[in-house]
Amino acid sequence: MLPGMLYIFIPLVVGYLVPIKNPALLDKINRSTSHLVFVILGLMGLSLAGLDDLSSNLNQILLFAITFFLCIGSMNLLALPILDLVMKTKTEQHKRDIPLSAMAKESLKLVFVVIGGLIAGLVLPISLDWVDPASEGILLVLLLLIGIQLRNSGMTLKQIVLNKKGLSIAVTIILTSWMGGLIAAWMLDLPYNYGLAMASGFGWYSLAGILMGDALGPVYGGASFLLELARELVAIMLIPLLIGRYPLTAIGYGGATSMDFTLPIIQTAGGIRCVPIAIVSGFILSLLVPILMLFFVAL
Repeated sequence: MLPGMLYIFIPLVVGYLVPIKNPALLDKINRSTSHLVFVILGLMGLSLAGLDDLSSNLNQILLFAITFFLCIGSMNLLALPILDLVMKTKTEQHKRDIPLSAMAKESLKLVFVVIGGLIAGLVLPISLDWVDPASEGILLVLLLLIGIQLRNSGMTLKQIVLNKKGLSIAVTIILTSWMGGLIAAWMLDLPYNYGLAMASGFGWYSLAGILMGDALGPVYGGASFLLELARELVAIMLIPLLIGRYPLTAIGYGGATSMDFTLPIIQTAGGIRCVPIAIVSGFILSLLVPILMLFFVAL
């Protein structure tokens, strides 16, 4: 697990070491970051088209996924706004107010990119083996650019690493997700340790689906995948809508994805000041996903 986390952080660190004085070059980097978001989301849709073993037991998979999604998401969204009340956080929405309809439109664009990738993967007679490696490579470039933005934002490394708001978000997400998982397990008449395991994916849909599938079978694996994928897609829509008034809520709902896939959206919608908070919370949650999931399924 540690090598994997270092793999994610290396481009961020390298980018942070690159000072740039040219405003035009920085503007180009900002625009490139936004463009790469669309590319990665399109590849996400393609990867969905290559998903196996979802047709069997589909009704049970959907029931599990929807129930856990509603219970966990509700608990998260009940608690996270309290953090925003206690810990005031400034955002930088491009120095101007964005109409709600415009933010909703931007969110829908991102969702349609995913849907477009899914349709293309289902219709086009092409191999999808290249999608995951391509996504990883583009993600590393994206993180490198975000590291450069951090370096040239005026923030210190101490501000990035020692971030109480990021830690508070992670703790809140963990505790409220477990509460939601226990409620969902009770509603579905499942073992409570299974509910806690399902609740410990924190948005990391690929790893969560693999771990649950290996441990408890394809029904749990498929449900976990859809649960965390739905969380990420809803986060994509909610972040631009919420981050102006409830930045910690917007960052927190992204869960583990706030340090990678939803990080550029957080940066674009809320400004560079939100990035350290997102990285810290996402790092902690990502680190704990395999540890907590394997612990609970072993009980």
